[in-house]
Amino acid sequence: NYHFLVYAAQFDGRYELALGAARELVRQLPEQALDAMPEFLEGFLPTPLHVLVRFGKWDAILAEPAPLARRTSVLAFWRYARGLALSALGRIEDAAAEEQAFEVAAAAVPENYTIGNNPTRTVLDIARAMLAGELEYRRGHHEPAFAHLRDAVAKDEALKYDEPWGWFQPAAHALGALLLEQGRTAEAEEVYRRDLELHPDNGWALHGLEECLRKLDRMDEAAAIQASFRQCWLRADVTIQASCFCRTSAD
Repeated sequence: NYHFLVYAAQFDGRYELALGAARELVRQLPEQALDAMPEFLEGFLPTPLHVLVRFGKWDAILAEPAPLARRTSVLAFWRYARGLALSALGRIEDAAAEEQAFEVAAAAVPENYTIGNNPTRTVLDIARAMLAGELEYRRGHHEPAFAHLRDAVAKDEALKYDEPWGWFQPAAHALGALLLEQGRTAEAEEVYRRDLELHPDNGWALHGLEECLRKLDRMDEAAAIQASFRQCWLRADVTIQASCFCRTSAD
């Protein structure tokens, strides 16, 4: 199952495997089937975009071609990914334009479209909050940014149960990374511990938690978490400096 493989690979830090499986997933969906059941199948098509966001491949996102106009939900996620990429690259005005285009695209998604067990519009609400939060962060508006990102986390956690879950990258990973960048270490620790309850032993949150503990001078705890992280990251093909590539500084 390519869909499950993509999710497993991203938690393993295996970019090449995740992207390859995502591309193959899309290739396995014939246009005839997509046209016959877009409300059910279209939700699989943005998977490569989610992988590129997860691994911070901003230039690759901007190189992705626009989806067909009739693929309304894919267009919305494409706008979302482009907005995040432009924001991370410091192109704030361009990112704001993509945010506006995202709203237009999201409004055109039919109400009966789903991603697994969740309405596509509900999943797009998470994308909206993520994009707003990261864009506000780049503008230096940290409190509104964190409010949006906490909203994204709440919406992420409120999704109906699904396998794999309806939102690809836990919103908590962006919130924790940016809280740490602003020195709000205790808050970030809470975010990571909560994420590890929901997604046990995931390397992204373990990395963030270790960073928190070191900044709090709790070195014995940090060493134990580091050992867990290294075990989780044995097969990874990327090196990470934070739980989200949206954080552009190393510490």
